[in-house]
Amino acid sequence: MSKRLPEIDAVLDGMARRLADTIDDSLDAPLMVGIRTGGAWIAERLHERLSLKEPLGMLDIAFYRDDFSHVGIDPMVRPSHLPVDLEGRDIILVDDVLHTGRTIRAALNELFDYGRPASVKLAVLIDRGGRELPVQADIVGAELHLVQGEHVKLQGPEPLSLEVRSDVDG
Repeated sequence: MSKRLPEIDAVLDGMARRLADTIDDSLDAPLMVGIRTGGAWIAERLHERLSLKEPLGMLDIAFYRDDFSHVGIDPMVRPSHLPVDLEGRDIILVDDVLHTGRTIRAALNELFDYGRPASVKLAVLIDRGGRELPVQADIVGAELHLVQGEHVKLQGPEPLSLEVRSDVDG
């Protein structure tokens, strides 16, 4: 049975509108930071849609993951890039899929190693439920309800597409 997946450009447009409202209401010159890899792709598109003045930041959380000792080093690990000081800044943290909350926990740990932001707002393309940690996104593009053993993956960078796979797909 195939899942109906949201159209990514429409979802990004909706996220950009909600982020623009949030920026107007409560954020002062926010720094957008994408989590590699899928979150970075989403952040690039949102950053462009919002015409943010601050440069885009990127996090590679590989060394902050709680499963690092089990998974080992990914050969594609790249350095994080935060173009400005985080101290006292409003941050918009962007990821592609929110599931257990562990990726976001790792990203927050890394952010705080760079400084103490005034606030961190979380924006995710897809919230698929299944939290193991108390993490909630401020901006959600779409919710996707999957059964146990199914996973959603963002493919990209060009074009962006979503794929749902099950553990039995191989």
